Amino acid sequence: MDKTCPTTLTFADPAADFVPMPGLSNPHLQTMLPRLLRRRLQFRPHWQRLDMPDGDFIDLAWSEDPEQARHKPRLVVFHGLEGSLHSPYAHGLIHAAQQAGWLGVVMHFRGCSGIPNRAERIYHSGETEDGSYFLEWMAQRYGEVPTAAVGYSLGGNMLACLMARQGRDCRLDAGVIVSAPLMLEQCCYHMEKGFSRFYQRYLLNLLKANASRKLKAYPGSLPIPLSRLRKVRRIKEFDDLITSKIHGFADALDYYRQCSAMPLLPNITRPLLMIHAKDDPFMDHHVIPDPSGLPANIEYQLTEHGGHVGFISGSWRQPEMWLEKRIPAWLHTYLDKPSC
Repeated sequence: MDKTCPTTLTFADPAADFVPMPGLSNPHLQTMLPRLLRRRLQFRPHWQRLDMPDGDFIDLAWSEDPEQARHKPRLVVFHGLEGSLHSPYAHGLIHAAQQAGWLGVVMHFRGCSGIPNRAERIYHSGETEDGSYFLEWMAQRYGEVPTAAVGYSLGGNMLACLMARQGRDCRLDAGVIVSAPLMLEQCCYHMEKGFSRFYQRYLLNLLKANASRKLKAYPGSLPIPLSRLRKVRRIKEFDDLITSKIHGFADALDYYRQCSAMPLLPNITRPLLMIHAKDDPFMDHHVIPDPSGLPANIEYQLTEHGGHVGFISGSWRQPEMWLEKRIPAWLHTYLDKPSC
């Protein structure tokens, strides 16, 4: 990031501090290498389709059959932009949850499981209705047990919005957000500078491919035709033409300003761990909150290195995904509660 946080954070537990793999402090390597190191799923997912009240659906990928694991603590993963179970951070953490004795699940945002969703609406950084509905449905369907959620990137901003809007009524016992673009407008501008433009092109191509599949499956289901979609060159343009129009915002800037989670953080009442890397190539110093302005229930960790949802430690012979250790270790207090 362009600037650093005014407060230096240290942790009593050495394992809580992130130390990049020797020779791998470069933020772009940290960001891109997980796809090479976490290619295959380490478990067999149990898939389930959840019908939504508006006639649409979302797909769930569980670490095991939830009917047979009702008694286990639950860990919900909200993925990033155009992510899925197959994103390395998602299936890596679900496997870590499984190893901890928890039931893990990835809630795919609409259209992100590989099958176009039926309704016009899609998903965005501040769309909390589907997440809220899923958490309520899960508690009613499988019973109430200790439950936490982890949101990555876009999913992290969404999770922060959800926890803030629900306040004390939140279904979660705790949450973790990683590499979240808490100020959407500033992050959008940052993605148009320097090497960050590479990531914008990559993400935009994913967005356009997903939108193209939807238009072919359901003609007229988006505000613009396929011919116009092919001409979109920036994420902001995509949000101007599609995201904002579908979800009732005036334009992309209106969407960004209404859905940035940073101003909502003081409204979060549940325990929350927030993790950012100073060198995240997707964003700059605007996403770093002032720790003195955060409520006591929010723990903020700012690392020197890590890139965007990277955080690769260990050695070249034995690389380690630091988040897969840090997150379960922090959540242990809230999920492994002693029974009364």
